[in-house]
Amino acid sequence: MRALLSVSDKSGIVEFAQQLLRFGCELVSTGGTARLLREHGLPVREVAELTGFPELLEGRVKTLHPAVHAAILARRDDPAHMEQLTRFGYQPIDLVIVNLYPFDRTVRPDTPENEALELIDIGGPALLRAAAKNYRWVLPVVDPSDYSRVVSALASGDPATIPLEFRRELAAKAFAHVALYDAQIAAYLRSEAFPDLLPLPLEKLRSLRYGENPHQAAALYRIRGYSAQIAAWRTIGEVELSYNNVVDAASAWQLVWRFDQPTAVIVKHAAPCGVAVGESITDAFARAFDADPVSAFGGIVALNRHLDESVARALSQHLFDIIIVPSIDPAAEDVLRRRKALRLIIAPPWHEPAAVWRTVGDVALVQTPDVPAQTPENWQTVTSRQPSPSEWNDLVFAWTVVPFVLSNGVVIARDQQTVGIGGGQPNRVDAVRLAIWRAGDRARGAVLASDAFFPFPDGVEAAAAAGITAIVQPGGSRRDNEVIAAAERLGIAMVLTGERHFRH
Repeated sequence: MRALLSVSDKSGIVEFAQQLLRFGCELVSTGGTARLLREHGLPVREVAELTGFPELLEGRVKTLHPAVHAAILARRDDPAHMEQLTRFGYQPIDLVIVNLYPFDRTVRPDTPENEALELIDIGGPALLRAAAKNYRWVLPVVDPSDYSRVVSALASGDPATIPLEFRRELAAKAFAHVALYDAQIAAYLRSEAFPDLLPLPLEKLRSLRYGENPHQAAALYRIRGYSAQIAAWRTIGEVELSYNNVVDAASAWQLVWRFDQPTAVIVKHAAPCGVAVGESITDAFARAFDADPVSAFGGIVALNRHLDESVARALSQHLFDIIIVPSIDPAAEDVLRRRKALRLIIAPPWHEPAAVWRTVGDVALVQTPDVPAQTPENWQTVTSRQPSPSEWNDLVFAWTVVPFVLSNGVVIARDQQTVGIGGGQPNRVDAVRLAIWRAGDRARGAVLASDAFFPFPDGVEAAAAAGITAIVQPGGSRRDNEVIAAAERLGIAMVLTGERHFRH
C-alpha cells in the first residue's frame, strides 16, 4: 500500500502517517509535509525518487508526471492498465492525502498579481481530481477530520475492502475542495461584477435548529472568497439559531448601523416593528419598544452601542428571542442569561458588502445592496409648504427605515421614533392605512415615508385625514401632478427623493 501526502492544513497529519505506517503503507511526500514527517522520524520517499526528475520551474512542476498520475488513475480491475504500470515500473498509489492552501485567506485583493499567481497550486488539484475520479480503488482524503475514519476503515482490511459509499463520500469532498479552491481564484481574477459564470462556493458554518418552519432542515453557509460578516457573530445561549433567527437578526443589524446616533431596532418576521434614536442607548431602546410593544413580543433587538448592566435590566423586563450588540459587560451577560431561551449575539459593526445573494426557487438572484444613492441634499420639495427643521429630521429618519420594510413599505415617524409601520401589502393605500392604524393618535403631527411613488392621491388623502404633516417619497408616477396637487391642497409638505426602495 502506498500513500502520497501533501497538505496545507497539517493538523493531525503526523499521527495519521504513523497509523498508515503501522498498516505497512509506504509514504511519499513533497516539500513542507515531507520535512514535517522526517522531523518526527517517519520514513518518507520524495516524489522525485518516483519520477526520476527533480522539481522544475521553481517548484511549479513536482507531481505532474506519469509515475504519479498513472499510479493513481490505473484501474485495478483492468489487466491492460496494470500491465502498463508494470511495463514502466510504476507502482499503484492507494491513498492521496492532499489539501490546498485557502487561497482567499492567503491572497488579499491588494496582493500583487505576480505574487498571487505563484500561489496558485496546479499539482495539488490535479492529484485530488485523479484520486477522486478513481475512487473505486484510490482514497482521496482532504479533510483532517476524516483521518480517524480512514484509519478505522483500513483496520478492517486493505483499501480495496473499504465500502464504496465511504469512497464516494471522500471523492465528493475532494471535488468540492477543488471547486472551492478554483472559485476563490476566479473571484480574485474577476473584474466584472456580473460575469456569465459566477461560482459561489459555500462553506458550512453551522447547522441551524430548523428552517422557516420546524419541519424544514436548514444550515448556514458562508460564500468563500467573499466577506462573511455573519460568520464572525458569536452566539451565547442554550438554544441554536434557526433560519428565521438569522434572517431577522441580519435585517436588524444592517438597519441599526444606518444610524450614527444611539439607535435601537426591533425586528419581527423580517420587518422592523420599532426603530428609535435616543440620547442614550437606554433611551433608544425604550422608545423603540414603545413604538409597537405588541409586535415587539418575541422579537429581535439590535443595539448599536455597548450593552451594560442597566440596559440589560431594561431588556430583561420583556420577552425577546435574540439581542444583538457590538459588545457586552460580563454583568449584563449574567442578567440576560437567566432567560434560558434568549440568545445573545456579539457582532462587529455592519458594513455593506459589494453584492448580496438570495435564492428564488432553484435559481440565485445577485444584486448590489440597497444603499441610498441620493442624499437629502439632493431631495426636492415639490409643495409650497416647506418641511420644518424637525419634520425634515423625521423625514430623513423615516426614509432610512423604509428600505427595510417589506414593499409596499410605509413608515410613520415622529421625533426620531417609528410610530406606525405598514408593509407587505399588495397596494399602497392599504399599507398607508395599516401604518396609520398602528400609529393611532400618534400619527397626528408625524411624517410619512413611502418606499415607492403614490400611484393615486388616495394614499396622501388617507395620510392627511390622520394628521400627517409631511411626506417623503420617490416620485415618478404618471400621476405625480395629481398626487402633489393633493398634498398642496391638504397642506402637506412633500419631498421627492427620485429613488425607489422596494424590499420583496
